[in-house]
Amino acid sequence: MDTPLQRADKVLHRINELASISEDENFITRTYGTKKFIEGRSKVQQWMNEAGLLTRVDNIGNIRGIVLSKNTNAKTFVIASHIDTVINAGRFDGPLGVILGLDLLQELIRLNADLPFHIELIGFCDEEGARFHTTYLGSAAVTGSFDTSLLDSKDANGITLEEVIVANGGDVNNLSKDAIAKQEWLGYFEIHIEQGPVLYEKNIPVGVVTSIAGQCRVGMIFNGEAGHAGTVPMHMRKDALACAAEFISETEKYAANNKAIVATVGKVHIINSASNVIPGEVICSLDLRSAEETQLSTAYTAIKKIAEDLCEKRQIVLEWNLIQQTTPVTCDVQMNKLLMESVMDCGYEPVAIVSGAGHDAVPVSKVSPVAMLFVKCFKGISHNPAEDVAVDDIAAAISVSDNFINKLIKLHST
Repeated sequence: MDTPLQRADKVLHRINELASISEDENFITRTYGTKKFIEGRSKVQQWMNEAGLLTRVDNIGNIRGIVLSKNTNAKTFVIASHIDTVINAGRFDGPLGVILGLDLLQELIRLNADLPFHIELIGFCDEEGARFHTTYLGSAAVTGSFDTSLLDSKDANGITLEEVIVANGGDVNNLSKDAIAKQEWLGYFEIHIEQGPVLYEKNIPVGVVTSIAGQCRVGMIFNGEAGHAGTVPMHMRKDALACAAEFISETEKYAANNKAIVATVGKVHIINSASNVIPGEVICSLDLRSAEETQLSTAYTAIKKIAEDLCEKRQIVLEWNLIQQTTPVTCDVQMNKLLMESVMDCGYEPVAIVSGAGHDAVPVSKVSPVAMLFVKCFKGISHNPAEDVAVDDIAAAISVSDNFINKLIKLHST
């Protein structure tokens, strides 16, 4: 029998092997539906098959492996995370949860555990939204909440989401058939790097997530008037970039004075930019988050008003498009109690954390109780090649998760 540290070594080896499969040889990128994504997914499926799971790829492109209970009428407990990445990603964001989850199931199979429920391991195909700019494609399909209007979404090359699904062997007419019905869910468990500094600063390997921040994603277009940089007087300009820049500054000030929210303008694109041309059109993104629903709604309204007022002052036409909106999620009280007990059983200090990052647990929470275990990452760095997790901390997550799953099995066997 391998120790948790030996199992962690194997998990880390597989994470590194998956990280070597990338669209760019200089950094890690595996975006939804690409050849390298498919190659990475096939590698994960191979590992699932070798462990003894019954596997399949569903129509949206999730990789799914299940260990069945002897009770054919049992509900399903899902362990999951995602295997897609942002561009120029780290190794651990997403894959840690899938590969560590596989280790947990492999151990249950080795022990010939008598399961009172089915356990399905899912590697979601698109949590990050890097290709089509909308998140949770994979988990939305599994929860029955997939918005079919997204099939017309296009990537940077003009390829639609529907075309990608079909090219990869999926059937867009059968997406709903891959969903787990609400009454069939027992629960959902996700293991993920923290993507923040709390555990690192406390030097504690794992923490229990109590809630996940809600999020609004907005696409904005500032339409001004392009003009010659040398001939249009300053007071007569309709400079779209100057307006966008002022909006960014005012948004930062607003968020800095409202501690319950965070706001980020992460993308700015100047159309037909040149050093001697007054910018006439600028496209921006806004990412707004809070764990408090009222604060999120208030901030959304206030920041939109900031943009409208600035555009009116500068005679700029604003296009404001709400792309995605999720409400804050509270993790399940009973599962969190078991998870906290598991942390303490393994000798670690219990730490409760609010997740500012979104996760596949968000759409799943609409149909199932959810729980999340965070794992300490180096300096809280994520979405960055410097993202790192120590093997000892992976071992701690394995020990806690083993304990948690065994508590669930005992609870539902009585």
